[in-house]
Amino acid sequence: MSAFGIYVHWPYCAHICPYCDFNVYRARDTDPAPLLAAIEADIAAHAARFGKREATSLFFGGGTPSLLRGAEIARLIDAAQRAFGLAADCEITLEANPEDAQLFAEQTAAGVNRLSVGVQALDDAALKALGRWHDAAAGARAVESAAKTGARVSIDLIYAREGQSVADWRAELNRALALPIEHASLYQLTIEPNTAFARKVAHGMLHPPESEAAADLYEATQEIAEAAGFPAYEISNHARQSSARARHNLVYWHSDEWVGVGPGAHGRMARDGVRLALEAQRQPKDYVDAVRESGVGWFAETPLTPAESADEMLIMGLRVEEGLSLARLEALRGAPINRRALSWLIEQGFVMQAGDAISLTRAGRAVANKIAAELAS
Repeated sequence: MSAFGIYVHWPYCAHICPYCDFNVYRARDTDPAPLLAAIEADIAAHAARFGKREATSLFFGGGTPSLLRGAEIARLIDAAQRAFGLAADCEITLEANPEDAQLFAEQTAAGVNRLSVGVQALDDAALKALGRWHDAAAGARAVESAAKTGARVSIDLIYAREGQSVADWRAELNRALALPIEHASLYQLTIEPNTAFARKVAHGMLHPPESEAAADLYEATQEIAEAAGFPAYEISNHARQSSARARHNLVYWHSDEWVGVGPGAHGRMARDGVRLALEAQRQPKDYVDAVRESGVGWFAETPLTPAESADEMLIMGLRVEEGLSLARLEALRGAPINRRALSWLIEQGFVMQAGDAISLTRAGRAVANKIAAELAS
C-alpha cells in the first residue's frame, strides 16, 4: 500500500529571511486561535471529501511552526488522528528554528518525534548575511537540545553562499555532520524571484558563486557527507541509515498522495481515478474565511492529465537514489519517454538503468531537471 501524508503549513515567522520565497508572514503578535481552528476544520473536511486513510507521516512546515506551543501542536495532531488516523509509527516532523529550542521538550511531549532544525550555517558571518538571528554556537546548542528530547534530528544547511570557498565549506560541513543528528538536508543557495536576495543580485549588491564554483561545492558536499556516513539518498538529502530518511518527503518524491492544510499549502489527492492538485488560500485571513464560509481552505482543485501526472512523477522520482519504474511512468503517460535521449544519457554517464528502474548517477544529479526535460521531450 502506498504511503499517505498530511502537511500542515504554519505561515508565521518572527522575521522573514532574505532568501525565502515560501508563503510566510511576520507573526506580529498574531492570535493563533482562528488559524488553528481553521486548520482543524480543514483536516476534517479533507477526510470527509476523500475518505479516511491512515497517515504514515505528518509534517509541520512553514513559516516557523516551532513558534507553536506544545498544547497547540497536540491539538493539531489530535485533529489529524480523529480525521484520518495516524499509523502507530507515524513520522511527525516539526520544522524548528534554533531560537525556539526552549520549546523542543514540550513539542516532543506533544507527539513530535522528528525535529528538523534550521541551522542553515555554522559560520557567524554567513548567518548574518543569510538574515538569521542565531549564531553558530546557538545553532549547535539547539541541535544538542533537540537530541536530548529523544526525537530524531535533522538539520538544514545552505551552501554556495557569496564568497564561500570549498575549503571553508569542507570544514563547516564536517563540524555540522559531527553533531548528534541522523539526517541532513544540504541545499545549494538558489536566488528565487521576488526575494530580498533577488533584488540585491539585480542591483549588484550580492554575488553568488558562478556555476562552476557552485558545482565544485556540490561535489565537495557529496564527498564529505558520504565519508562522514551520510550518503545521499536524494539530490539534497543525506541520511545515516535508510530508517532515517525523511518519510514525508518520500511521499512527494514517490508521487504518493498527501493532504495539504494551512495557508498556501498544496496537496495531491485522487478521486474517481483522477489525480487532483489542491492549493489552499494563501493569505491567512482568506484561508480562515474560506474554511468558515465553505468548510474547506482550498481555492483551487485542478484535475491533472495523465501526462501532467507523469511529468511530476519523472521530475520527482529522478531525485531519489532508487529512481523510478519506467513501466509505471510510461503506463501513466500512455506513451514511451524519449528512448533515444535515454540511451544517450546512459552512454554519457548521467543515467543508469537496472531492469525496469531508471535513476541518476552522481553526475546526473547535478543536472536533474535538464535530464527530466530531455526524457519527457
